[in-house]
Amino acid sequence: MVRPEVGAAPRRCARCGGLEYGGAPACAVCRELVDGIVEGEWAAFLRRWDVAGAGQERDLAEMVAAEPDRHDWRVVDAALDRLVCPDCGDRLSRGPAGCPSCDLAHGFRYAAIETDRPGVPPGNEHAIRVNVSVVRRPQGISETEVLVRRLLLPLLLTGFLPTTEEAQRMSAVVKKSPPGRRAQFVEQAVEELAADLSRTRRAERAAGSSPTSPGTPAATRRRSGRGRPR
Repeated sequence: MVRPEVGAAPRRCARCGGLEYGGAPACAVCRELVDGIVEGEWAAFLRRWDVAGAGQERDLAEMVAAEPDRHDWRVVDAALDRLVCPDCGDRLSRGPAGCPSCDLAHGFRYAAIETDRPGVPPGNEHAIRVNVSVVRRPQGISETEVLVRRLLLPLLLTGFLPTTEEAQRMSAVVKKSPPGRRAQFVEQAVEELAADLSRTRRAERAAGSSPTSPGTPAATRRRSGRGRPR
């Protein structure tokens, strides 16, 4: 499974007990699922280019990294994973915060194309893209932001996008939670959000509509631009 279908109910991770994808990067199963979002698209990209051999794959990765604005964000992220940073020796863009080459590549990755799936609110793919990026490269990101982004990722993957009111409510939970119990309170708030979302979708189906019914906005393509990841 590369990612859930739009409108699907979030599932539980058998290893960490939270919603699938939301336990990354600490939970190995969730981390593999998040990486699969990127790797699945890269595998399809290689098939389209009929690539054979590690040398050709590396050459293709270099080409993609040089022109991120021409490719889907998942392809760009996967390409960077296959290149070595000349400064720190880690995967390009995945090295420690403060590494010049990694920080530069991490910024340029946001020039990539983000295409919303049919039936999702405009900007859903951008939200997924940013949260996946944070989960896969938490270096230099505050612990609280990583917490919120990883826990919301399972809902975003099913087509959810927080309203202003919902985002403000989550921010209030974060601010009011004592540091030692912040993870518990934020996880509880996300679980309540997931329950509300499930009830809304059941009501829509009962009324004969769905997130993918006719009349929903068509898929949109956008680029966030360098220096504007959120």
